[in-house]
Amino acid sequence: MIRYTLRCDHDHSFDSWFQSAAAFDKLKAAGMVACAVCGSVSVEKSLMAPAVRPARTAVRAEAAAVPAARPLAAPASPAEAALAALRAHIEANSEHVGLSFAAEARAIHEGRAPDRAIHGEATPAEARALIEEGLPVAALPLLPARKTN
Repeated sequence: MIRYTLRCDHDHSFDSWFQSAAAFDKLKAAGMVACAVCGSVSVEKSLMAPAVRPARTAVRAEAAAVPAARPLAAPASPAEAALAALRAHIEANSEHVGLSFAAEARAIHEGRAPDRAIHGEATPAEARALIEEGLPVAALPLLPARKTN
């Protein structure tokens, strides 16, 4: 297997794996290699550095070093940046109610809880029931934030 860094005619860069260099050439000639971002079949190999393993002493030195805190990776595309901005706006302007979203939305709608913007999680059946009851809810294209530790 060989990995190539590829670039399309719209200047999108992406990686792809091929069985061999000949397999890449054959697939490209057949028009079967397309940009992962825009779908363009005008794709060329891009300049890439070989993957070289560091010396064993360097690996041991890296393992012994205390890892510094690093910021989260920047969004890879404009769509990811837009979703990140949407998440930030929602989190800044509404209250997170977690798994009790359906119950809290009903309570607000019925006047048993103070009127406010909320966000949280609901099952598809709960969301469908809320919509059928006439509550103004919308599904968001965001995954819930989870602790990884």
